[in-house]
Amino acid sequence: MRPLLVLLAAAGLFGAALQPLAAAPPAALPIPAHGVIGVEERQLNAEFWIQRQARADRVILNTAAIAAQNAKLRELDASVHDLQALPETVTREQIRSWIASVSERPTQALYDERGRPIASGVLDDLQDALDLGAIPERQPLRYGLIVHRADLRAFPTPLRVFNSPDDHDIDRFQESGLFPGDPVAIAHESRDRQWWFVVSPLYTAWVEKRYVAQGDAAAVFGYGQRTPQLIVTGATARTVYTPEQPKLSQLQLDMGVRAPLLADWPADRPVNGQHPYTAHVIELPVRGDDGRLSFAPALLPKNQDTTERYLPLTKANLLRQGFKFLGERYGWGHSYNARDCSGFVSDVYRSFGVTLPRNTRDQAVSPALNRIAFGDRDDRAARMKAVRELQVGDLIYIPGHVMMVIGDQHGEPYVIHDTTGISYRDAEGRMARAHLNGVSVSPLTPLLFDEAHSYVDRITSIQRIRP
Repeated sequence: MRPLLVLLAAAGLFGAALQPLAAAPPAALPIPAHGVIGVEERQLNAEFWIQRQARADRVILNTAAIAAQNAKLRELDASVHDLQALPETVTREQIRSWIASVSERPTQALYDERGRPIASGVLDDLQDALDLGAIPERQPLRYGLIVHRADLRAFPTPLRVFNSPDDHDIDRFQESGLFPGDPVAIAHESRDRQWWFVVSPLYTAWVEKRYVAQGDAAAVFGYGQRTPQLIVTGATARTVYTPEQPKLSQLQLDMGVRAPLLADWPADRPVNGQHPYTAHVIELPVRGDDGRLSFAPALLPKNQDTTERYLPLTKANLLRQGFKFLGERYGWGHSYNARDCSGFVSDVYRSFGVTLPRNTRDQAVSPALNRIAFGDRDDRAARMKAVRELQVGDLIYIPGHVMMVIGDQHGEPYVIHDTTGISYRDAEGRMARAHLNGVSVSPLTPLLFDEAHSYVDRITSIQRIRP
């Protein structure tokens, strides 16, 4: 997501010893009135695809195998940061390197939300806001926990910028998002003292200080290891409204977010003015007025989609989890309180305890995953051979985008992905465009990358998470 690549769509998952998709060539697909080629109403339901799978509930990776996979990712993938393995003291060069990786001065023209060009002086001010001269030769790292869903930004500013005057969705300063309970290492402070530059497990960027509660390493890292726990398995869940603790009132927790479960909370003791028998009592991080970390109980209603253990990694659960986002608005870099293509697949996998790199660029080439790679020497025949062997949950990468395989119908593989839109040939052979801007289902082989190339032509990788 960090490079300014073609934005097309996104979603993907894994495959194990599943049934390969049918090898027969697909028939011409109809174009319904809604304009999304080859998609019928019944295909917009996870159960339609689950029923087509053999042994849909068979566990692909167990808990131990997932832990080993995550450890391999931390060891081999340079885009993933093991915060506990970072040195206690870091050099000026290291901090400058982290900041330079995301806060490079833009060279292309940018526009604001009203379509006006961003002046050179504004970019000068943003460079000044980095306050690079204040970085000491060596300094100790500090740590914190995220207390509210927060944007990660390329610069310490909420200013939204776009590549063209009529583009109001793809904010080029939006990098990613963090969630309540995420740990961060604090490396630097902006000149206005309102932003931290942080290293998170999957990204380095700027975050508003109001979303970070600073604490010692034992408290920060201990929070993520506490049990029992409650894991969000819905697209999102929200804590109950409470005027007594407004910082924890209606707090959004996205799929895969975990929180310690206060299982020994007295059954009749109120939590923030409310009886707890209709809810789970969880503990969440809170930022004090002094910026320091503390913890407080909150209620998560029992009607929210949660579990006390990560979901079993099965074909059926992958499909159910992916379809829980169906129709959600596309959100570049987790903007719009949503997610983008790589964020979509990452959040789905997180509900199984599986960690993926944040960006499509890093996911597609991660040495920790089971990669089928394609290059310029691979012709369409080679790619189509791999397409015929796709397995449910495979992650398919093209430049700037990722899709998740959900099955096949009449020999045509289908995917679910978070996409700005799809293009294809209509009945007259003309290039048609469906502006989707959300998590969508579509067939794979008709999709066009541009006038001359299909998505299949531009596949760079197929990643599988399996033994």
